[in-house]
Order: sequence, then C-alpha cells, then structure tokens
Amino acid sequence: MFVRGSRHCMVVVAAVFLVSLAAASVAARAQLKPDTIDLEAEPIDIAARPIATFDKGNASKTRFGRLEWRGGLELTSPSENFGGWSGLAVDPDGRGFVAVSDAGTWLVGQMTYDGTRPSGIKLAKLGPLQSLGAKNLKKNRDRDAEAVALVDGTTAQGTLLISFEQNQRIGRFDIDGRGVSPPRGYLEMPPELQNKKRGDGLEAMTVIKGGPFKGSVIGIAEHFLDSVGHHTGWIWVKGKPQKFHLTDIGGFNITDIASLPDGTLLVLERRFRWLEGVKMRLRAIAAAELKPGAVLTGETLIEADLGQEIDNMEGLAIHQGPRGETILTMISDDNFNGFLQKTILLQFTLLPEGQAAAR
Repeated sequence: MFVRGSRHCMVVVAAVFLVSLAAASVAARAQLKPDTIDLEAEPIDIAARPIATFDKGNASKTRFGRLEWRGGLELTSPSENFGGWSGLAVDPDGRGFVAVSDAGTWLVGQMTYDGTRPSGIKLAKLGPLQSLGAKNLKKNRDRDAEAVALVDGTTAQGTLLISFEQNQRIGRFDIDGRGVSPPRGYLEMPPELQNKKRGDGLEAMTVIKGGPFKGSVIGIAEHFLDSVGHHTGWIWVKGKPQKFHLTDIGGFNITDIASLPDGTLLVLERRFRWLEGVKMRLRAIAAAELKPGAVLTGETLIEADLGQEIDNMEGLAIHQGPRGETILTMISDDNFNGFLQKTILLQFTLLPEGQAAAR
C-alpha cells in the first residue's frame, strides 16, 4: 500500500508541476530559445546522471510491454545552447550520435557504457545548422529542426537527412569530424504542408531500411489530421511524396519515427493533458502494411506516464547490439526550460513478439 500510495502522490505532484510547464511552454519556446546567429561549432561539456530505474514505484521492474529497460541518463551542460533536442540518430555501433534541436543546432558525441547501461557522453561538439549559403539560420521558422536520419556511413563520415517544421523542408547534409555541413539540397515537399502552422507540420522523419519501400524517406506530421481524424504522413516514392494515414488513438501527437532493418516502423508519440501530465507511447507498423493511401494502426509496444522516467520524449533512434538485439534510444526536448523540464536519454531492448510483459 505504501508503494502505491507514494506513487499516486508522486504522480499528482508531477501533474501539478506539468500544469505550470504547459502554461510556460509558449514563453519557453519564444524567450528561452538561444540566439544562434553568431554561434560557431565548439566542444562542450555534458554531465550525465544515471537513471537507474524506469518505473518510479517499482525499482525491480524491467519489462514494459515489449520493451526491456537498459538504462538512462539525465543530461546537463553549462552551454546555453544545449537543449531542445527534437531528433536523434545513432551509429550502428551504438556509440556515435547526432541530435538536432528546434533552435537550429546540431550536437554530436560518443555515448559511453558501463556494461550494457549508458553511462555518459564524451567528445561532445555543438554547432549551428546553416542555409544553402553557409549562413547560420536566423528566423525561428527557419531553424526549427525536428528530426534527423543517418542515410549512409556514420556520424564520423556520412550523410544525413534533417527535417524542419514551420518552414517545411527536408535537407540532405554531410557529416564528418567537423560537424554538420550546410545543406546539399532539399527533397520535394507535399503541397499539403505549404503554409502549415507549428504543430501541424512535419515532425517525424526517417529512411526505411527494409521491405517494399527500402531506401525511401517517410515522414509524419505532428498533428495534421484528415477529415476523419487520422494523422497524415508521406512516403517518398521515386522522390515524390505519397500520402498515407495513421489512426489517432487517444489524442497523442506524433514526435518521431525510426525503422528496423526489416522495414518495420516504430512511431514515437506524446500526449499532454492538464490533469494527467505527459504520456509517451510507441507503436510498431509492419513493413507489409505500409503503402500509399493506407490507413495504419499498428501494435502498441509501450505506453508510459509520470509513474515512469519520461519527459517530453521527441527523438528516437535504433541500432543493433553486439548479440543482435534491437536497441532503442530516446531523447527528450526540454524546450530550453531547465527549471521545469529536463533532457533525458533512455535506452530499451525491443523484445521479440511473444515476450511482452504487462505494463
């Protein structure tokens, strides 16, 4: 009874806390987002506090739906430009990573591990995203990066796609030891996204790694609903965006998408309500179900709330572990509001079908 009562009290307190968070969110975005017009790429220090357990009320619990907890980190930095991380890509070895923020910055570094648990960040470097003319992005509507995908290579030498909300676009970028280059070009965008306001625009994006659409770009808008309330997404088939839909379950918004090697898609979702605070959900979409014009639902892998260690989870990346296991890494967007929110990085193993445990 004590554990349950403590957890209930904790959730209520956290919900009240998040009411203040929501009231401050607009101000956080408008006022706390740093000015990066003169920012140059530079090394930064990142401190990492281990998150030992995912469930706040049951430290021994490690299985949540089809996910098994590996570990997490709360990340902080003295750099005023650290935060707002909305998209994440991880190298095949699970160490190198790149993140992008809605302030128009990129972050690269190396994750360290204590056994299988993430333990810290080293060799971190932060810099500005730039225009075709190699100028730092100035206007908020131009620098709102929301997703990043590693197309080929690694973060040491490779190619990225980065998608932007508000001024809707998906750009192709090089990445190497110096950081992220200016864009090398842009994809053709869906006409439906022209002049879309914040919240309706492209939020989630990745490259499909297997199945019928292997190598195709896929994106989903955060909260762009059709006439019957389905989320709207696009597959780029031969460079042309083709529309599909994802059913809305419970009013969650889409925050990111990532692909398994067989083309199965994992969709990260978030919901905020005044009396319950923030929730997170992850859905799996089978590769065989995806096609232009489809209405997809998928399988819920996990749903988490303030009883677990979550925040505003926006970035999702996938890599394979040394034993072939599928490892998911998520990162939160603190809206540059460190008083009310935090940057956390979470890792899970995706269990095979049939090994799910009740949440």
